[in-house]
Amino acid sequence: MRRILIDARELRTSTGRYVERLLYYLQQIDEINDYVVLLKPKDFTGWHPVNPVNPNFSKVICPYKEFTFGEQLGLRRQINALKPDLVHFTMTQQPILYSGKTVTTIHDLTTARFYNPAKNHLVFYVKQIIYRRVIKRVARKSIKIITGSQYVKDDIARFTKVNPAKIHVTHEAADLITDKPEPLKQLAGKQFIMYLGRPQPHKNLRRLIDAFAILQKTQPELYLVLAGKKDALYAQHEQYVKKNGVKNVYFTGFVSEGQLRWLYENTAVYVFPSLSEGFGLPGLEAMVHGAPVASSNATCLPEIYGNAAIYFDPLDMNDMAAKMSEMLDNQKLRKKLIVAGKKQAGKYSWQRMAKQTLAIYREVLSR
Repeated sequence: MRRILIDARELRTSTGRYVERLLYYLQQIDEINDYVVLLKPKDFTGWHPVNPVNPNFSKVICPYKEFTFGEQLGLRRQINALKPDLVHFTMTQQPILYSGKTVTTIHDLTTARFYNPAKNHLVFYVKQIIYRRVIKRVARKSIKIITGSQYVKDDIARFTKVNPAKIHVTHEAADLITDKPEPLKQLAGKQFIMYLGRPQPHKNLRRLIDAFAILQKTQPELYLVLAGKKDALYAQHEQYVKKNGVKNVYFTGFVSEGQLRWLYENTAVYVFPSLSEGFGLPGLEAMVHGAPVASSNATCLPEIYGNAAIYFDPLDMNDMAAKMSEMLDNQKLRKKLIVAGKKQAGKYSWQRMAKQTLAIYREVLSR
């Protein structure tokens, strides 16, 4: 029996679905190794081994936040005290001086390239410089690197100058929401297109709003739904909508699983205008629920969605509007995309991802 430590501090973040599913399926497929799961204090009571409990899994509170000296010093001490044979960091941030065997998941290089206007400009600029150096250091010291797409694998290899052979692609997957659909009263009986997710600059929502304004000239009754927890960046988008007089844009704020299922099942088009993704899970989730998808042609998205989406240039609002208009007007195309979307989503499996990850663990432990 070998001890594997999994850094799950990102469990409740945007990449948390990956961590949660990895832990879930590892418990089902590995009864040999001993696992220790590091969790933030706020997540400690909310996560526990699946039922029936796999006795080889335990959890430990980790009070050290990302991008802090505590992470570099305190987390390193904590890991050393736990004496793992292997550590899987499920994000780039980690103690760069830790010298034990490590596997690191690098989801993408978006943070290294895009500015966040909600943060202090100078502080974020300095952190970004440090982060770029950390990525390169982590890529060199990790025995194996895991990522979610071939595009990101190639991107990491170019950026860090590491041997591509040490980078492994393990695709994520989309799950069908089992909660009962819960309609949003404000949208009942209305035709709408939607986006779900964070409002960071690389998500390209400003251009989506501009494209929607173009689309409204021929589709005046159409709504644009922007779903996601409201924050300072979403507030900026709301101000932009009001300032420019764009009508029928609805900001939902946080939505429950049942509300999200209803949105997916009733949207005329799911639009994903992103400039940079590591996998593009929301579009795949939309496909699972029968939503036709219009997607940016940037980074990994054509690789992941294949022929199950209509693609547009995310820098061209007219192209974006034209592709959405085509999908709204062409019912035959919509039906074709719905069928192709469900088939495409079915190609991916969280269980297969966990098996591939376990194989990587075994290879590293055998050295």
